[in-house]
Amino acid sequence: GRLIASLFIYLQIFMALVSYTISLHDNIAAAFPATFTNHHNGYFPAAKLTAAAVAIALPSLWIRDLSSISFLSSGGILMSAIIFGSVVYTAIFGVVIGNGRIPLLRLGNIPTVSGIYLFGFGGHIVFPNLYTSMKDPSKFTKVSIVSFATVTALYTALAITGATMFGPSVNPQITLSLPKHSLVTKIALWATVLTPMTKYALEFAPLAIQLERSLPLNMTDRTKLVARGLVGSAILLIILALALTVPFFGYVLSLTGSLVSVTIAVILPSAFYLKICWDGMSKFTRVANLGFVVFGCVLGVLGSLDSSKMLVKGLVRVHGG
Repeated sequence: GRLIASLFIYLQIFMALVSYTISLHDNIAAAFPATFTNHHNGYFPAAKLTAAAVAIALPSLWIRDLSSISFLSSGGILMSAIIFGSVVYTAIFGVVIGNGRIPLLRLGNIPTVSGIYLFGFGGHIVFPNLYTSMKDPSKFTKVSIVSFATVTALYTALAITGATMFGPSVNPQITLSLPKHSLVTKIALWATVLTPMTKYALEFAPLAIQLERSLPLNMTDRTKLVARGLVGSAILLIILALALTVPFFGYVLSLTGSLVSVTIAVILPSAFYLKICWDGMSKFTRVANLGFVVFGCVLGVLGSLDSSKMLVKGLVRVHGG
């Protein structure tokens, strides 16, 4: 069970970083539109800028004491606030005519959309570190409730705003739908570019810690640091290559949510709880957790199949074959 959970956690980290890098690539291209319109093939200049941005973030993977870069976490929160504020400002004071219409419910899109929802709420891999690092762990439940409530409110506000402004034509990344020549849009684009750069080291931390623990005890700290840095650098280069090859943010995000997030956030917690506490459970608790496992499996399978199909179609369309 522990091995399965660890594999899914590391897969979640890897796929999330691929999604973030795709977002970086898309937004950095939009931030420099004139740079690419003067080339016969705009992909390569955008790819070079993306590679440069990743190279700037690369040294952070070599830092062993993450407390020295803990400010990056605050930076990520600040960037998210800037993006949200930019979208709201555009909705209120921008030139976008708010006449978009999106049907309230599309049953056929539930599998794909559920993966995106699950990814957005699937931050469970950081819960243990948050709990142990809290000054007063007894407040963890309260903090979790406030955090999830805040995130839900922000997600809902952005969804309604995007639907109202752009309707079905809204881009999977709303920053790419904002007016191209607006200063507020430029700010939002750069905030979106900087967001992944603040996440690489912090997201990679669980994998780096496990890597150090698996190294021989007789290795010096310096050798462990080099090994950790080299492995992290290699993984980040693979992530960059995948992001440039599979430039479909929405589909990759949906696949991550359906394949990995639902397993970490729904299936495994309920399954482990049933395994550990079966004898002491009430009948209702057993049925409820079994229901969560079945529901998670169904949603995960349907979402993974649907997003994989869309991803393959996108790859065929872009790369041919």
